[in-house]
Amino acid sequence: MLSASRGLLIAFAIALWATTAAAECPTPPDTNDGWEVASPATVGLDTNRLCGLGAKIDAQKEMDVHALLVARRGKLVFEQYFSGADERWGTPVRDDAHSRDRLHDARSVTKSVVALVLGAAIDRGLLKLPNGLDTPVFDLLPEYVDLRTDEKQRITVRHLLTMSAGLQWDEDIPYGDARNSETQMDRASDPARFVLSQPTVTPPGEVYNYSGGSAVLVQAILKHATERSLDALANELLFAPLGITEVDWIRYPATGEPIAASGLRLLPRDFAKIGQLVLTDGMWNSKQIVPAEFLVQATSPQINGQGIYFYGYQFWLGRSFVHGDEIDWAAAVGLGGQRIYIIPTLDLVVIVNAGLYHSPRQAWVPLALLNAVLAASSSSPP
Repeated sequence: MLSASRGLLIAFAIALWATTAAAECPTPPDTNDGWEVASPATVGLDTNRLCGLGAKIDAQKEMDVHALLVARRGKLVFEQYFSGADERWGTPVRDDAHSRDRLHDARSVTKSVVALVLGAAIDRGLLKLPNGLDTPVFDLLPEYVDLRTDEKQRITVRHLLTMSAGLQWDEDIPYGDARNSETQMDRASDPARFVLSQPTVTPPGEVYNYSGGSAVLVQAILKHATERSLDALANELLFAPLGITEVDWIRYPATGEPIAASGLRLLPRDFAKIGQLVLTDGMWNSKQIVPAEFLVQATSPQINGQGIYFYGYQFWLGRSFVHGDEIDWAAAVGLGGQRIYIIPTLDLVVIVNAGLYHSPRQAWVPLALLNAVLAASSSSPP
């Protein structure tokens, strides 16, 4: 027998897929933020399928979707916002209408952003890796040499990016519980030292184990090499070139440093810029911001990830089956239903923001929305 929650999700997915008469689907406004805007029909999207999504989302408040944005062929073509309860890194905030001018938690999408900053820093020569991504972490963090063991010396930057460092770590326990490894790290006086003090339980590089500690060690490596904070580097190397000006970082209480695993907050249209940057192999407005080769590797399978997913460099890799077509995608994934989906074969970016931080629906609602957008896209190749 289906649970009520599961049945509700199936009903939601069926409603999203149902073709309806064309609904109101205004072209997103040109806000002079760097986005070229267009109507869905001009980029080959099925407006009957796409433009009815807003009303269907609005009719099912239990799904707590806050924003759905679609960009195709480099143009923002769909942008709708909804009301719903939200949080700022666990602290409830006002329950009212979301908008293009309201910052939203990225949660673990932050990890993907940190990986992009790393790639840009390597390209700019700000971080020198003698053996490329296979450079041992302890060679880059001499201040923690007292924690080094023969096993830990084998941990490389690549292992951090693929969450395969082999250190003991458990984020399956709810966040906020003192037994959760990330919660312990966030409360530590030195988060990077906390991560590196964990015992080795598997050989580095062999087993994927989801860990916010991976992003924290990348952050520490960047700080040691550049003597600059993560937020300063992200602004210089990534946000400023993308025209992203409104950013909020939640910070560690002990150090005041930005929380690298989950602390970023952005505007929805700026989430879409991150996705477009990845889609175009690091280019934005004809400028190379992140090296193309790094992004090709970041969005290619590097290790078996969680469940059915592959994992790249802080990006999840999955696939959908729509209208008889198998469609591969990469995604930046954050708690609560935050998603940046990148679909290269369709020249498509899909953004979902949601408030499902404490609900199992967060795993399925964004995917149902993605598949509904793909249904409006897959029959019209770019």
